[in-house]
Amino acid sequence: MLETLMTFAAVAEAGSFSGVAKAQGIAVSTITRRIELLEGELQARLFNRSSRRLTLTDAGQQFLPRALHILAEMADARDGLAALDGEPRGVLTVTAPAMFGRQHVAPAVISFLKQYPLLEVELHTGDEIVDLSEHRVDVAIRLGVLPDSDLVATSIAPVRRMLCASPDYLASAGRPEQVTDLLNHQCLTVASQRNPTGWWIFSGVNREQALSVHGSFRSDDTGALIQAAVAGLGIVHFASWLVSDAIAAGQLVEILPNAAQPARQAASVHAIHMPGRSHTAKVRLFVAHLRKAFGSPPYWERAIAEAS
Repeated sequence: MLETLMTFAAVAEAGSFSGVAKAQGIAVSTITRRIELLEGELQARLFNRSSRRLTLTDAGQQFLPRALHILAEMADARDGLAALDGEPRGVLTVTAPAMFGRQHVAPAVISFLKQYPLLEVELHTGDEIVDLSEHRVDVAIRLGVLPDSDLVATSIAPVRRMLCASPDYLASAGRPEQVTDLLNHQCLTVASQRNPTGWWIFSGVNREQALSVHGSFRSDDTGALIQAAVAGLGIVHFASWLVSDAIAAGQLVEILPNAAQPARQAASVHAIHMPGRSHTAKVRLFVAHLRKAFGSPPYWERAIAEAS
């Protein structure tokens, strides 16, 4: 049955019996026989066959994700059993927010693979929230305050949002003495409806509602906003992991270090995974490696402290 499922998945992807036969180095009749055997077991026709094209039937479209799920579970089980007698192996799929993924997760993945050379990691970076079950994701890195869910969440590092600006900006515009002074400064803000909660919100200020800051530059690209801040256009309010390199290089300096966020908005870097999966050994190894790679306090906080 497993062989027929693999053949079905391959034909569905290729859209051709002959293409799969050529790729596997076997006769087209063998591929056809396997599909017919599977259709007999299911008592359903899986493909619409014609001389010009091969497409999935409604039954085939309904069965494909289940077949892929079965194949993935078998691969996970095989990898888990192999790990009992040797080094961990197999594929680990990871998602992470775009900027955090590039700056901090990717380097950790590289060192992880050097430590476990029989493993493979497929890293996807992007800011959309991915359904772990639907996309077969093993570990999702998520930032902020998590909503309640059935997923297993492990806190990897705290997230501290901080105010910073360039020395040139502060020399020309002056240094804010208190949080409400931000209302009279150029503040570089994110032009997006998907802003994380907590930006420009400070404990004990403005009834803990966002300050109505403004500035001459807005963008939905945080990297562009950091460039603008470095160039002296204004003040940014970003997570420390995002601005640590610029602070370490002396391009930005922290201002109002005591301007804290409300306790209800205390955020963290989390590693999220589904409960009860057969490959949790690989997940545990990766999460443990992330915690070690980031450190406590995380290395970006140490870089900021050294620059102060």
